[in-house]
Amino acid sequence: MDPVRNSENMSAIDLAHHIHPFCDMKDMARHGTQIMARGEGIWIFDSQGNPYMDAFAGLWCVNIGYGRKEIGEAVMRQMNELPYYNTFFGTSTQPATLLAQKVTSYTQGLMSHVFFTSSGSEATDTWFRLARIYWKVLGQPSKKQVIARRNAYHGSTVAGASLGGMKHMHEQGDLPIEGIHHIGQPYWYADGGDLTPAEFGLKMARELEAKIDELGEENVAAFVGEPIQGAGGVIIPPDTYWPEIERICRARNILLIADEVVCGFGRLGSWFGHQHFGFKPDMASIAKGLSSGYLPIGGVLISEKVAAVLAEAGDINHGYTYSGHPVCATAALENLRIVEEEGLVERVRDDIGPYLAQALKTLEDHEVVGQVESVGLLGAVQLAKDKSTRQRFKDPDRAGRVVRGFCYDHQLIMRATADRMLISPALIISREEVDGLVQYIRHGLDHLREQHLD
Repeated sequence: MDPVRNSENMSAIDLAHHIHPFCDMKDMARHGTQIMARGEGIWIFDSQGNPYMDAFAGLWCVNIGYGRKEIGEAVMRQMNELPYYNTFFGTSTQPATLLAQKVTSYTQGLMSHVFFTSSGSEATDTWFRLARIYWKVLGQPSKKQVIARRNAYHGSTVAGASLGGMKHMHEQGDLPIEGIHHIGQPYWYADGGDLTPAEFGLKMARELEAKIDELGEENVAAFVGEPIQGAGGVIIPPDTYWPEIERICRARNILLIADEVVCGFGRLGSWFGHQHFGFKPDMASIAKGLSSGYLPIGGVLISEKVAAVLAEAGDINHGYTYSGHPVCATAALENLRIVEEEGLVERVRDDIGPYLAQALKTLEDHEVVGQVESVGLLGAVQLAKDKSTRQRFKDPDRAGRVVRGFCYDHQLIMRATADRMLISPALIISREEVDGLVQYIRHGLDHLREQHLD
């Protein structure tokens, strides 16, 4: 093995020079970093050749799985032809143009335009600015306030982290910034009390109306929500929630924004999460599954209603050097070709999604599992100290870490948000791999039971 590239040397170099996102640097220095070397299908291999079932598809994004050489070949052709040009000042490239046509075609005529970014975080900043421009053009410049939800995630930029409702992010950097407000999340298991899920869904949706009344309708620009909260714990809202949110937005004259970064491009068995839940946003942020993570690209889908108003704004002084980057757009186009030709959206809806749901449900017989939920290939296992009363462990974070750590040590990568164990595998996962995944999780649950946590 090349001595420069062996795992110990690479880890030492990494620790000496690389500041990682979302990490405890002191803890990482104690334990070292793990160098991942290659991927195939739903499996990732570290530099020592150890295989891991990646039940999280990287970060919710490797929808078509690892090792798809078609994307690399398409990208190389584009790099040799035109590696870069910008989309400022009325110019474009063929890949960016064709991707705009392709990605809007999945919205069933709802959103006819797209503004490209390099990430979901940039997409959040983009729609945030466009929403304010929209109301200013309409002669209502006071409509600047934006309402989001506690425990939501909308990225790590200043606007994105502010709109996200995570306290630990707000505590670093004096966030949220001015003009952003939060209401409760539709997390029935934790907060529903004696209400039925349907009653709770309506209650939480109506917090939006109360917040609009508090701020003044003439001051509110938009409400944003993930169809299913991702990083917050795969919080699947009751069926009553999104119809009521949409009713309120229309009645109170505010824009409805869907954050589709996690839910988009087939993960729920539909092209977008808002289609699964049956509501119609005015704008939607996209990323992750757009290119299956092969190259960084995101965007904001924009309805004709909003686009027509923006067209009257004159210069829109917003954009990124890499908006519509031709190589990234090529990767996205090839990714979407694969998704279409292999029928992955339909596969999630009709086959592997229902199979995963059935397999995960078998875990509800475990004494430390309070509830299992999933839509398509997005799922959560809710841990419980006493499942009969929905009593949670005294330290939910510790309970989640115990299960996640055990599974990781046994070659399964998944995520824990407090006491919810999250999975988001590639859309190509097989039934046999689903069976193995559920068995891995069960072993982790057995390990938690043996710890006798309070």
